[in-house]
Amino acid sequence: MPSESRRPYLALTPNQADFDLQEPFNETTTSINTTVDPAEPRHKLQSALDNAKDFVSLNAGLLLVTSAQAVFSLINVAVKTLQNLQEPVSTLELIIVRMGITYICSVAYMCVTSVPHPFVGPEGVRMLLVFRGITGFIGLSATYFSLQYLSLSDVTVLSFLVPMCTAISGSFFLKETFTRREALAGLCSLFGVVLIARPDFLFGSPTGPSAVEEKHRMMAIGISLGGVVGSTGAMTSIRAIGQRAHPMHLLAFFSLLSVVAASILMAILRQPVMIPTRAAWLGLLAVIGILGFGSQILLTMGFQRETAGRASMALYTQIIFASILERIFFHTTPTLLSLLGTAIIISAALYVALTKKKNPDAEKYREVHGEDIALEEGLLHSSKEGVVSDSESPRSSLGADSQSEVD
Repeated sequence: MPSESRRPYLALTPNQADFDLQEPFNETTTSINTTVDPAEPRHKLQSALDNAKDFVSLNAGLLLVTSAQAVFSLINVAVKTLQNLQEPVSTLELIIVRMGITYICSVAYMCVTSVPHPFVGPEGVRMLLVFRGITGFIGLSATYFSLQYLSLSDVTVLSFLVPMCTAISGSFFLKETFTRREALAGLCSLFGVVLIARPDFLFGSPTGPSAVEEKHRMMAIGISLGGVVGSTGAMTSIRAIGQRAHPMHLLAFFSLLSVVAASILMAILRQPVMIPTRAAWLGLLAVIGILGFGSQILLTMGFQRETAGRASMALYTQIIFASILERIFFHTTPTLLSLLGTAIIISAALYVALTKKKNPDAEKYREVHGEDIALEEGLLHSSKEGVVSDSESPRSSLGADSQSEVD
């Protein structure tokens, strides 16, 4: 008898292979859903678009003025090309051509869209329109005439005194807010302009002493400073007029008075009129006129939608566009100081744009009346739809106070 310990063990083998896993989890266990919601990327994209729209809406005036500076830089490229021809076009003739086209386009637009009073402007702001035209021409002509005795760097630095003067003027005459950070950004931008322009009276002349007599130089500086005062008056008057006049009224008065004044000066100075003899020459003149019209629209609409302090800060960006276009068309390599100045200007402009706070009163007004009425006026509608009385506009108190001040 075999012992119990040696009894054979019968192995039980399955008659089929069954490797199905039994569910080891109880009913309370939940499974992890790894499916990505297809609507989530859409929400992120929509959120980014909403943020971009808010930024554009909040800084519409600043962006319009910046765009105007880019167009102004293109105009300067065309002007410099014409002045480098064998038979250069005089400055006054360029003003007449540019402002003449601007006046024709402005009046034509007002006639087609049935804007009231296309030639004399609306009542109540006609003196301000004349003031804007006269001061605008003073600023434009003084800048060109000072170039006869001053270097381009000196004139550039002096002309960039306009933003700071405009901000101060808007704060004094129009009772606009001018914060410390805007003042700091303006000073930083002016410092950046100095680094880019490198005027001779600060950095010294790289080619030796100037041949211009000191009395002529001082006279040119005085004329240029007079141009700064004129440009300051022009920019401040645009803010004073606000939405009480169509943007084309502002352009029409500025261009008409510029053409009249430039024609009188050409007659007094006995400057000959240069007739275009080549297609390229004629094309550049047309480009100057058309782009000049567009740039004035952008500039006017920008200053109508923004405070004088913030909008004037965007004027500094012109030297950035000028440096880029000069490199493209004239193959000029910027120096290290120029790059540093450009970085300072961009940083200051972004600081001003990103630190602007929304106006609670304006937000409440939009909730009741829809989008900001300023964005629906001007070129987007005819005056029957877009021109709003002072009592209806949220900026009416600004216009009422400013008119008596500037007049």
